[in-house]
Amino acid sequence: MTQFVDAIFGALLSMDPISIVKMLVMWAVGGVLIYLAIKKDMEPSLLLPMGFGAILVNLPLSGAIDQMRETGLEVGALDELFRAGISNELFPLLLFIGIGAMIDFGPLLTNPKLLLFGAAAQFGIFVTMTLACCVNAAVPGMFTLQDAASIGIIGAADGPTAIFVGNYFGTKYMGAIIVAAYSYMALVPIIQPPVIRAITTKKERMIRMPYESKNISRTVRILFPIVVTVIAGVVAPRSVSLVGFLMFGNLLRECGVLNSLSETAQNVLANLITIFLGITIATKMQADQFLTWGTLLVIGLGLFAFVFDTVGGVMFAKLINLFSKKKINPMIGACGISAFPMSSRVIHKMGLKEDPQNFLLMHAAGVNVGGQIASVIAGGLILNLVAR
Repeated sequence: MTQFVDAIFGALLSMDPISIVKMLVMWAVGGVLIYLAIKKDMEPSLLLPMGFGAILVNLPLSGAIDQMRETGLEVGALDELFRAGISNELFPLLLFIGIGAMIDFGPLLTNPKLLLFGAAAQFGIFVTMTLACCVNAAVPGMFTLQDAASIGIIGAADGPTAIFVGNYFGTKYMGAIIVAAYSYMALVPIIQPPVIRAITTKKERMIRMPYESKNISRTVRILFPIVVTVIAGVVAPRSVSLVGFLMFGNLLRECGVLNSLSETAQNVLANLITIFLGITIATKMQADQFLTWGTLLVIGLGLFAFVFDTVGGVMFAKLINLFSKKKINPMIGACGISAFPMSSRVIHKMGLKEDPQNFLLMHAAGVNVGGQIASVIAGGLILNLVAR
């Protein structure tokens, strides 16, 4: 027992007071993420491992991360996992297979025009990139163009894409970007409603949209992921891995002959990769890297991107209504972010609150899955437009 206590005090005495404070702050950050996951049920499958990982990597001389010892470099398990699964983009891509297997593109195939709203809702990504570049002009050296691109993708509310893009560009703000991306995904029910109410009228929110159910043939459902992959590959070649893995997962779902593989992708694969992804990304939440002014700016810019993606989708719907006889409830435009299916549920509940007979779920779901496609294509476009 005495040796144990001596070891603790020895570790603490080897740290300067500022480092101790930073360590305690990161423990608090980890505790908050765990609290949100358990008590508030906000993306628990990701926030809980991230929160625990944040504590794990900020313990004195933690063996979970690489440490230089007297005998040489001691490899940490989490750093090794990071190199094996995130630095090569493997974990995000495998997760996309699971996500693709979960998605039913039926509502989108019933009304393909809804894909346009998904594209419009990526507006905040590029606005935020520009704003981050302006911040860098005001404070030279704060953000590179690659950092700005990585920060902007937070607005898509697509964690795997944010990880893929941020890691591709090697941004030093990886930890802040991932925390912001997944936290804002979890906060969709809190962030989106006030933004939508601020830019729409009650009359607009009460617009009814009857749903015309159509029988989508199995052939169309099978061809859809293949065609989308080919088109995305031509338009944005670097999006092929992102879109391709997502669509491959959907093909497993729709082909009808690989049900066991589809179920495995939706459950076992997705859950396992989510656990590894959440705890491994914590390697980028070490106090020295995370507790900087840049981190606060990244989190603020991420919120800006998220809000303006929501605004972009809603305003696009309002623009369409200026020229269309068949009016669209502009709230569904907010589902163009890829927070599936949370955003579509939020919009459906908002519609029912305004009018108990207004059922927007299927329209909102169509826009939501369209946003999933648009977000990964937007990520691919950024990879094409911005040099590494």
